[in-house]
Amino acid sequence: MDPSKIHILVLDRDPDAARAIRDSLKPAGYQVSVASDEREAVALAEEKLFNLVIKSFDAHRIDAVALMDKIRKVTPDTQFIFAGERGTIRTAVDSIRKGAFDYLSKPIEPGQLIESITKALDYQALVAEDQRLKVRLRKRSEPDIFAGKSAAMQEINALIQQIGPTDVTVLIEGESGTGKEIVARAIHEKSRRRGRPFIAVNCAALPDNLIEAELFGHVRGAFTGAIGDRDGRFQLAHGGTLFLDEIGDLSAKGQGDLLRVLEDGIFRPVGSHKIERADARIVAASNKNLEAEGINGRFREDLFYRLNIVTIQIPPLRERAEDIPTLVNSFAEHFCAKHRRRQKKFSREVVALFQTLRWPGNVRQLRNTIERLVVTIPSSRIGLEDLPAALIHSAKPGQAFAIQPGMALAQVEAELIRQTLLKVTSNRAEAAARLGISRRALQYKIARYGLDRLPKTQTARTRRGAASPPLKAGE
Repeated sequence: MDPSKIHILVLDRDPDAARAIRDSLKPAGYQVSVASDEREAVALAEEKLFNLVIKSFDAHRIDAVALMDKIRKVTPDTQFIFAGERGTIRTAVDSIRKGAFDYLSKPIEPGQLIESITKALDYQALVAEDQRLKVRLRKRSEPDIFAGKSAAMQEINALIQQIGPTDVTVLIEGESGTGKEIVARAIHEKSRRRGRPFIAVNCAALPDNLIEAELFGHVRGAFTGAIGDRDGRFQLAHGGTLFLDEIGDLSAKGQGDLLRVLEDGIFRPVGSHKIERADARIVAASNKNLEAEGINGRFREDLFYRLNIVTIQIPPLRERAEDIPTLVNSFAEHFCAKHRRRQKKFSREVVALFQTLRWPGNVRQLRNTIERLVVTIPSSRIGLEDLPAALIHSAKPGQAFAIQPGMALAQVEAELIRQTLLKVTSNRAEAAARLGISRRALQYKIARYGLDRLPKTQTARTRRGAASPPLKAGE
């Protein structure tokens, strides 16, 4: 789980104590907010969804439990860690009985706090089954990759509607950032299993010595450190969907273990004599071509054929440029609401520029760009002058821009003029000559399309001091 997406609220009447906790969590990358009283904490909780609340606790007061109830009315899945002075085992047990995940004694040891937070987040991610909350969390953190009308995305959406209600195994392939997990979740929500857990596993992060335990669970004493029974991903996803992300990076041992379960439909937790039935729909994803990986000996071909029943290929953003205007509007509305900003409008030339970029980070990169601009640009209109220089210059000189079926002629004309001024010459007379129109007509179109604030550039010809071509009659 990306720490930068984890929001933690620290509530302590002692500002120094609250700041100390916040500072101790900074190296871990969490987003930490601080409140000094319950009213402020509840107000913050109504503005953003907190994964975790760290609250000072006094066994003789009920404010901590009352606060927990108030915040969980807004976000039922929020976990609580209480911290108090002169804590006893009885106090800790009592606080946990009242709904806290953990109790720590002050002064808090940073390492102990991080460990407790990690366990609370694991618990939240793996066993929380409040589907309505999951939908709200996802809408606030994930892009709507289905926005737009490109044929490719319409085809994918139609396929999801068709295969969703079945239990067929699905393999999703696409570049990083194209939204493979979002497609997997969409399949889950269309299935009869939608009321059961959706469990995601990053296969690239599974070490060989723990693969079996992570996937199939273990019993107490199965190996050093196994101090209790623990469910694996297959048990946690029982009756639901198991999403195997980046399966192309799963080790050879992991591939063999997974293949055995897919073929037999049963598994045995590590150290256990009990055989359990695997009842989870499998959806796998990879940013690699698994068929080619199999031919090259880097992925088991028999496992590939087990997974490759229905394959969904998600196109990169550069191949669905016609969707970008809709995506921009959707993301802008989304992030304005999330960050409590007034509505912002992206100018036509900005959207046109976005359609010419290659977007190596795909939808994720576009989403992050829109969020940055929404947060950092105070005006309600975002133009080319507001874009980072690196983004403008990422459009290589001479790069052709995409003309998509259904684009308005005015949009094509505006983009042609924009690219001529931006990548060929900023000299209006020379640009008019290149475009085959009069300088007066060019000035009119520049004003009409809002291109008068394009950044000034110098072409190689201008730098050499070449004279501008003669103007046509009437200029």
